[in-house]
Amino acid sequence: MIKNKRTINVFMLAMINIAAIINIANLSISAKYGFSGIFYLVLASIFFFIPVALISAELATGWPQRGGVYVWVKEALGDNFGFLAIWLQWIENVIWYPTALSFAITAFAYIFNPSLAQNKVFVMIGIILVFWIATIVNLYGMAISGWISTVCALLGTLIPGAIIILLGAIWFFSGNPILLEFNLKNFLPDTSSITQLALLSGVLMSLSGLEMSAVHAREVKNPKRNYPISIFISAMIIITIMALGSLSIATVIPTGDIELPAGAIEAISSFLASYNLPKLTPVIALFITIGALGMISTWTIGPIKGIYATTEHGDLPPVLHKTNKYGSPVNLLILQAILVTVLSLVFLFAPTISSSYWILFNLTAHLYQVMYILMFIAAIVLRYKKPNVQRTYKIPFKNVGIWVIATFGIVGTTFAIIVGYLPPVHIKGFGVIFFEIFLIGGTILFCVIPFVIRYFRKPEWIKTVKKQ
Repeated sequence: MIKNKRTINVFMLAMINIAAIINIANLSISAKYGFSGIFYLVLASIFFFIPVALISAELATGWPQRGGVYVWVKEALGDNFGFLAIWLQWIENVIWYPTALSFAITAFAYIFNPSLAQNKVFVMIGIILVFWIATIVNLYGMAISGWISTVCALLGTLIPGAIIILLGAIWFFSGNPILLEFNLKNFLPDTSSITQLALLSGVLMSLSGLEMSAVHAREVKNPKRNYPISIFISAMIIITIMALGSLSIATVIPTGDIELPAGAIEAISSFLASYNLPKLTPVIALFITIGALGMISTWTIGPIKGIYATTEHGDLPPVLHKTNKYGSPVNLLILQAILVTVLSLVFLFAPTISSSYWILFNLTAHLYQVMYILMFIAAIVLRYKKPNVQRTYKIPFKNVGIWVIATFGIVGTTFAIIVGYLPPVHIKGFGVIFFEIFLIGGTILFCVIPFVIRYFRKPEWIKTVKKQ
């Protein structure tokens, strides 16, 4: 048996984590809180980001086989909850696609006509059209989409992210007027109303995804020492980038006027207009659009690979087992595109684009956070149920350590879910009844569906898989 070479050092793993998390589309959410957004980012790191990182590292090194959270939860809590976990990881992405694409479409509008960024019909049609194109591209396998994603990530995430932070720093140190007051009162959250915490769910969502990078934990040199160090380094860098980016937005745009999909490009446009460089705005908008489209190209097929892995256990009906000659799960991709099309109609019927963005993003966050709670519980259970499984990285202080870290994660995630059901005062246009029915009903519906699928599961589903 050939042992895996440990080739990843502290710095490399930190960069992998940063690449997995940073998304300038999410800067507008913490920017809505102004200076206190930094407080929420730090809080989210302690009660969510770091627990996710450490626990997923332990689970990934103990159960490295394909399936990730599906295998971890299945080993701990059984087949039904394992399927629920991987289902939630997939379906939350399906609901997230329209929000990510709305960011791309609004940025695209700034290339030609910025007023189109507020046109609901334009945004909705753009989302549907681009996602179907991404689906068709991914029918031809990962070779094409992987190449597209690599180029787009460099052009559309790193460059615009650096530009918005640089412009904000120049603006601040040049003595220009800013819309924020940097003092303790504005740093601490407004506790006068619990509805002020409604966006916390979105802040946690913007720090999600580290369980994906944990698959590299077995390749880390001296993981017991280096893994937690890399987590600390990446956490500091990620929080710094997100903090500076969100502050740059809130510096020139009143927090009440920040549009969630377009906040970053609006801030860049304001900066460049002030420096008499408005013609550069379409160029930056083009980079942002490219980056967002590249991200969609990757994620269109990525989560489907996870849910498709369950066909090996007969957890999906035979109609969804079909693959083409490129190995792409054809019917699953088409089903996903149909669901995204239906969900995109929210942009047409909701009062504003920001409200459409938030209600879909919030539902995404709720479903993802339910999955994380399952993962936290699974980590505790596996310490007792599978104590002899060798974990290359193991959270220190024995079972007390796992209880403390997992409890932090469960408490933080549960609290974010609860406050996420509150209509946010930061975003206008919500009808309370519609907001609650959509979120509560959506959460229940998408959590029940996997149990219904497994209830009607047939023995032939497994036989179908074996024949392929």
